[in-house]
Amino acid sequence: MNTRSTPALQPEGATIPATSPAILITGATGTIGTELTRILSEKGVSFRVMVRSARDAQKFDTLAGAEVVTGDFNDTATIAQALAGIDRAFLLTNSSEQAESQQLNFVTEAQRAGVEHIVKLSQFAADLASPVRFLRYHAVVEQAIQLSGMAFTFLRPNLFMQGLLGFRASIADQGKFFAAVGDARVSAIDIRDIAAVAAAALTGSGHAGKIYTLTGPEALTHPEMADKLATALGRSVTFIDVPPAAMRDALIQFDFPIWQADGLIEDYAHYSRNEASVVTTDVQDATGSAPRDFSAFAHDYAPGFLIPSVDH
Repeated sequence: MNTRSTPALQPEGATIPATSPAILITGATGTIGTELTRILSEKGVSFRVMVRSARDAQKFDTLAGAEVVTGDFNDTATIAQALAGIDRAFLLTNSSEQAESQQLNFVTEAQRAGVEHIVKLSQFAADLASPVRFLRYHAVVEQAIQLSGMAFTFLRPNLFMQGLLGFRASIADQGKFFAAVGDARVSAIDIRDIAAVAAAALTGSGHAGKIYTLTGPEALTHPEMADKLATALGRSVTFIDVPPAAMRDALIQFDFPIWQADGLIEDYAHYSRNEASVVTTDVQDATGSAPRDFSAFAHDYAPGFLIPSVDH
């Protein structure tokens, strides 16, 4: 494990030097957080990660530049300890019924600790009046950050391409996957590009006050995604549209909490109305590099779709 002392705060807009762990990463053990910490480490940027247990901390033992602290979003004292000396923070929590209150706890403690800039992982079309619970809670937290006076960058990604790995069992076993989305187009994004934007916002200038709507370079229907997966896998893959109730039942069968299953049904209703088909240039604008297309994702993750889930 690489630990560093905490230096003085850096001025707004400055690139954080490699000797300074003035960046805090939450959600570091998830897919986006793992990619983000990898990018920062390869850039020679020191950072601190907040994890829930010593077991999680072990994941960062060999990652250059990582300082690890244990903390719990439900325990404000541990959040305060994790934020000590921090200049910029990346805010990401698990999607749960507690996510809104947990993130609001973090915002309060970050303001108290003198954090200058929060980069928050939000969601495409976040809105206080949305019928989608996920979009409402993200909007509540965004509003709290804006009212706090801290600088902010909000990342609003569309459907994650890697979310399709949740269907890998049925794709591997049956060559099929199912969702309640019809032929609507969705500009899905690769999580590696989300992490790249987060890294840019945490380490560079010009991102304060920005709301990045993050999409891939094309809007595809789920049948088109199936075709691209089939090409990458070298086998037939078919998408089957199902009623929302059937999708909800399947999610619950796969041990999704009811709150989250209902939220995902709301998400897919949003997608089915073609409300997530816009394509933006925000990944390119933030990072200088174009986002990956779905074919690149399918090629890179093909092995994951050939092996059924070990859990089900």
